[in-house]
Amino acid sequence: MAKAIMIQGAGSNVGKSMIVAGLARALVNRGYSVCPFKPQNMSNNAAVTSDGGEIGRAQALQAMAARVAPIVDMNPILLKPETDVGAQVVVRGQRRCSMKAKEYGAFKESLLPEVLSSFKRLAGSCDIVLVEGAGSPAEINLRAGDIANMGFAEAASVPVVLIGDIDRGGVIAQVVGTHAVLPEEDRQRIKAFAINKFRGDVSLFDEGLTEICNRTGWRSLGVLPWFPDAGMLPAEDIMDIRATHHGTFKIAVPRLNRIANFDDLDPLLAEDTISVEIVESGCPLPGDANLILIPGSKSTIADLAHFRAQGWDIDLAAHIRRGGHVLGICGGYQMLGKELIDDMGLEGTPTRVKGLGHLDVITKMLPEKRLELSNGRHIETGLSIKGYEIHIGETDGKDCANAAFEVGGRPEGAASGNVVGCYLHGIFAADEFRRAFFAKLGLDIKPRQHEAQVEETLDALAAHLEQHFDIDGLLALAEPVET
Repeated sequence: MAKAIMIQGAGSNVGKSMIVAGLARALVNRGYSVCPFKPQNMSNNAAVTSDGGEIGRAQALQAMAARVAPIVDMNPILLKPETDVGAQVVVRGQRRCSMKAKEYGAFKESLLPEVLSSFKRLAGSCDIVLVEGAGSPAEINLRAGDIANMGFAEAASVPVVLIGDIDRGGVIAQVVGTHAVLPEEDRQRIKAFAINKFRGDVSLFDEGLTEICNRTGWRSLGVLPWFPDAGMLPAEDIMDIRATHHGTFKIAVPRLNRIANFDDLDPLLAEDTISVEIVESGCPLPGDANLILIPGSKSTIADLAHFRAQGWDIDLAAHIRRGGHVLGICGGYQMLGKELIDDMGLEGTPTRVKGLGHLDVITKMLPEKRLELSNGRHIETGLSIKGYEIHIGETDGKDCANAAFEVGGRPEGAASGNVVGCYLHGIFAADEFRRAFFAKLGLDIKPRQHEAQVEETLDALAAHLEQHFDIDGLLALAEPVET
């Protein structure tokens, strides 16, 4: 019978996703079969699964750590923000509806049966289910109908380990404060805690650990020192990505309000001859950029308006006149065209807007979302590529005849001069294609083996946890999954 344990955080971004990934790899290395599970995630950085749906990118990484294929049951509810007050609701990998936050607050409890069904299916296929919470259980204003943290833990009878982030400061208040605000039944469900992201001499926090244990009654599973290679793993949040200054070849990436599927940047951030600059709102696109990469977007039309509001359309046109190169992926590809047509109001009010006009293509927004793992080739070099598509809309026009890629025998994308667009995410993970792409732009790189590097980092993370985290204690706390 499978056992389960849940990792929750004393706040957002305390390192839950990374810890679950590291535990997954460590337990697999010990001979256990493991499945990651996150009842509800909120992220526009999604991955296409082997069973034809989408889940949070972090769960796909955790599946990789567990050496299993990612499937929709690993993240049955995915919320993809479309506006400041609303999100698309994805249930078991497929778009169900779009809702404002207040509406979803009343609706989410009805999704609990589907969440529990996914959880129990996973439990039937492995030894251990590692469950990741979302945000913090201390958000007691969200406790009614909760399916992401204590509401799920209660419904599934899963014990909880709480993670605190000492790098932010105030970690004793984080953990003890969580204990203080939780209702008694939730407080009793937490069995232990651990402290993450410690810099320096861990023994200096011995008294802090004692205080937390005395004030909560929870046992400590350890203090995890800062893991310096965390940046080598795919990031779930664009705010976790920092500019790199590795070389003179500069890629500028405008940070769109609803930037999505920015894992395209991961292989580029690791190259030691490439500098990547994330351009924030209010800042111009740098005039010395060699390549401007316009990433994917969850709300293309709104992000196009944002792009123009920053003056980036003017900067982009100047960059192209100077002979600079441009790559638009997914939403970025759609923006580069002549027009975007949303007669059905799929992104809000029905509208037709003028695109940036650098590709002779037109995009029509359609309700069917394309979710597909794709294998293809780079037409010019014949090199194999693999990636995924995750978008609504169909794009067609004169410049599609100049597509840079071919997938399933059909052209994919469009090109005009130094401007290229495509729907394929993940293409830079192909090492030889990455080398050839930048060679055409005048940069000779010896590409890192991207996937191998991620695997090595996961192994290093597992070793880090084996040294500093009481994994045996964690296993002792895990409880059988009720069927």
